[in-house]
Amino acid sequence: MSRIGLKPITIPSGVEVKIDANNYVVVKGAKGKLEQQLDKEIKINIEDNVIHLSRPTEQKRHKSLHGLTRTLLFNMIEGVTNGYTRSLEIIGTGYRAQKQGKKLVLNLGFSHPVEMEDPEGIEVEVPAPNKIIVKGIDKQQVGNYAAVIRDWRRPEPYKGKGIRYEGENVRRKEGKTGK
Repeated sequence: MSRIGLKPITIPSGVEVKIDANNYVVVKGAKGKLEQQLDKEIKINIEDNVIHLSRPTEQKRHKSLHGLTRTLLFNMIEGVTNGYTRSLEIIGTGYRAQKQGKKLVLNLGFSHPVEMEDPEGIEVEVPAPNKIIVKGIDKQQVGNYAAVIRDWRRPEPYKGKGIRYEGENVRRKEGKTGK
């Protein structure tokens, strides 16, 4: 992770980055504002719209924090400029999704529909009954909410039914065979 930490981050135009003495970072951009407390041991310097990170020692902990801090900062800047999306596919007879206001309603073979309220800062689109797109500026929140949706009906290995990420490869099993 320390090689990742050595890469400089260029701040694109229209993005404002503020870092205080305790490494509390505020990133403002076209899509919104993100705030996060980063580890105090890693030094963050901004010079000419380029962010450089440095670590105090060569200990394993500091090396891993160096890469982690750089990745978190980069994800914040990327989120406020472009945002993040995660696509899900629903496969199975009768399985479908629909949007009702701020609620996502899933019919997944249960005796009742599953209703999920969109969290703050996350936008969910349903362009087709078997496709869900989760959008937002915080990469961690987008991935977490997509995982929560997927957990309602994970893809099973025999018929492949369930909710899967777009492009996810589900290993199939043969199952019982007749005579």
